[in-house]
Amino acid sequence: MKEINLTVSNILESAKQMQRHIGGKISQSWNEYILEVDNGLARGCIKYIVFDWGVSLIDFNIVFFEDIIITSGTSEFNPIYFFYCTNGYFEHKFTNQENYKKVEQFHSAITVGSSKSNHRSYFKKDINIQLNTISIVRKRFLKKRLNISHMLNNKLYNVFVDTQHENQFAYYGPMSLKMADHVKALQNVETRGISRILQIEGEVYQLLSMHITMHNTYENSKPLKVSLLKSELKKIRLLAKKIAKNSSKNYSLDEISLNSGLSQAKLQEGFKFLYGRTVSEYIRHARLEEARDLMNKSNLNISQIVYSIGFTSRSYFSKIFKEKYGISPSQFKKQVIVSLDKDLK
Repeated sequence: MKEINLTVSNILESAKQMQRHIGGKISQSWNEYILEVDNGLARGCIKYIVFDWGVSLIDFNIVFFEDIIITSGTSEFNPIYFFYCTNGYFEHKFTNQENYKKVEQFHSAITVGSSKSNHRSYFKKDINIQLNTISIVRKRFLKKRLNISHMLNNKLYNVFVDTQHENQFAYYGPMSLKMADHVKALQNVETRGISRILQIEGEVYQLLSMHITMHNTYENSKPLKVSLLKSELKKIRLLAKKIAKNSSKNYSLDEISLNSGLSQAKLQEGFKFLYGRTVSEYIRHARLEEARDLMNKSNLNISQIVYSIGFTSRSYFSKIFKEKYGISPSQFKKQVIVSLDKDLK
């Protein structure tokens, strides 16, 4: 087992210290630093991106060939960490605790050390760990903005304003496949330079909002229990993606159940758990999203769009479109045309 002790004051120093412990090379472009490793200790990369509002992103995609424990020392840097694991798992505890807590695939955690306790993260060998970590340096963040303060419950608000680092805090969240989609979108940003950084920043802000919303749900109500297996939830996630890609198909619950091998009760429970909608509500949502995209990007009139996405009644479509977006389809289409005319002038 190899122990790595990080005592850092900023993200770049964290990258350099990791390099000293596990080897590899650091490349840099704009505010993005990439540590690439391929040796007897590890293979993969760790990306570090620094934003100017007290927030940084650390993205692990790496396999360690020895058990690794990383201890993060407290300092003025001592950030709030928001973790989300898309592959593998890791374990976390504070130095004043005996037992680790496992953060499994598709699960999240929020942790903050104190002036008397450090973070200890345990990575088991031969496991490809893909870990999205957002860190917030509170003093810098509070100087720049606290425009998410309206989203914070009392516990998280107290964590954000504890700039003297007096209290440790840990929350280990439930499974969230929706966050996995945003992490994937973040990882798939292909632009370069400042455009790349801005796109990633937008996804980071979205992920941060989702972490906070999930914690609020946990604090304000009993955690939603689900009887489905993780493999069944993954299957439902794939089904939802297929529906979104081909929303015009005439779906029936009987057919979806037969093709997926999942009972109708499991389908309804899974869609409700993952997306907050029944199967039929999710299909309707996917069709409305496609209709909005078609109004933005195609020359089809509203009647053509209605029938192309699987609806048979224009009046019903108009009703549910206005309920969802607060505007009628014809008004939305007019706004698109006006906006396009302005762009062409």
